[in-house]
Amino acid sequence: MDILELLDEIRILASNGLEYADNEYDRERYTRLTELVAEYYGRALELPSSEVRERFRAELGHITPKVGGDGAIFDDSGCILLLRRVDSGTWCLPCGWTEPGEAPLQTVVREVKEETGLDVRPTELVGLFPRPAGGINGPHAVISVLYLCEVEGGSLACSSEGLELRYWEIDEVPVWYAHHERLARAARDAIGDVATSD
Repeated sequence: MDILELLDEIRILASNGLEYADNEYDRERYTRLTELVAEYYGRALELPSSEVRERFRAELGHITPKVGGDGAIFDDSGCILLLRRVDSGTWCLPCGWTEPGEAPLQTVVREVKEETGLDVRPTELVGLFPRPAGGINGPHAVISVLYLCEVEGGSLACSSEGLELRYWEIDEVPVWYAHHERLARAARDAIGDVATSD
């Protein structure tokens, strides 16, 4: 098991335990677990444990996975639009976290516009894709909500989050971000399913 996946699970158990604990002894135990997680998260991510604890305190209530919206945009030749990330140099679909009060479908439209300059219309829900926390995936468990999208306007323009935008053959992408190869292949399969049913 990846150390970040383990720490994320312990953090969630401790945070939820603190939320529902009804005696001081349990609260002390869950608090200690939270302190240990902050210390080892800090070591793994090279952050001061005090900063990690502050980030944990910002999460209120019952801890659940983060939700993100991802958009799959294909050109006429079947290549998929990808963004090369500033933070890692890896390639990903346009994506982002769902904001409070926002449906994942709205997230996709907003994030695609912000990251690519394109106006899109989500046409089909491809699926929900869980991603555990981990060294490759990042420190939080995530559920990605993936939509096929059609371009309706705008012009291709890279945001500050990207180094480059490019349409790729899926098999030729040099290095993928987290689980985005899985998302891209699922989107391509969905296009095939739509074509077969027509």
